[in-house]
Amino acid sequence: MDHTKLEMYDDVEGYLEGEMSVPSSKNTQNPGRPDFNTLDEPVKETILRDVKAVGVKFSHVLLPKEKKTLLKEWDLWGPLMLCTFMAMVLQGGSTADDTNDGGPEFAEVFVIVWIGSMIVTLNSKLLGGNISFFQSVCVLGYCLLPTTIALIVCRVILLFDQSYLLFFIRFSVSMGGFAWATYASMIFLGDSQKPGRKLLAVYPIGLFYFIISWLVISHTAS
Repeated sequence: MDHTKLEMYDDVEGYLEGEMSVPSSKNTQNPGRPDFNTLDEPVKETILRDVKAVGVKFSHVLLPKEKKTLLKEWDLWGPLMLCTFMAMVLQGGSTADDTNDGGPEFAEVFVIVWIGSMIVTLNSKLLGGNISFFQSVCVLGYCLLPTTIALIVCRVILLFDQSYLLFFIRFSVSMGGFAWATYASMIFLGDSQKPGRKLLAVYPIGLFYFIISWLVISHTAS
């Protein structure tokens, strides 16, 4: 092998080594992110860091002031947790005389949440929204938190003897969760639409959360 071929081989080898090497641990552009090599990070710390990140996103949904966290650092862990929890709780919403094991309710929640969020996201993209598909699904999923809280409250209310007053309280709590979920999602997604098309984007989002809120009311009947 002549000298020219050896130089070409060294260049290619150096390029591959550069691609395979781990980047520098210093992150000057995003100081909030970890400044260490996550490949060497213990599994426990990785899990705790991810759980903390999900908790921070939940706090942003409850107090929707900071708009960028859910969009820049999107994930689907929070939506998956909320969807699974709601499906598990709602599957027990059948009456005592019903012999159904609750399977359809579990699948129903998953279909509505994931297919519904995909349809809402597709509608946003068709309207010219400047947000990615997974960013939109992430926001819609995390904003299920108020509806999930409403579901928990309704389940607690069902522990008491039911009356018209308690039904009214359950209905009010569910509608409050629906309103807060819609409001929070619009805080995060509102800037992604052109001013003249925001109303067209709000309608399917509101319908999406209203259907889920109606499941909370109807499937928690004793």
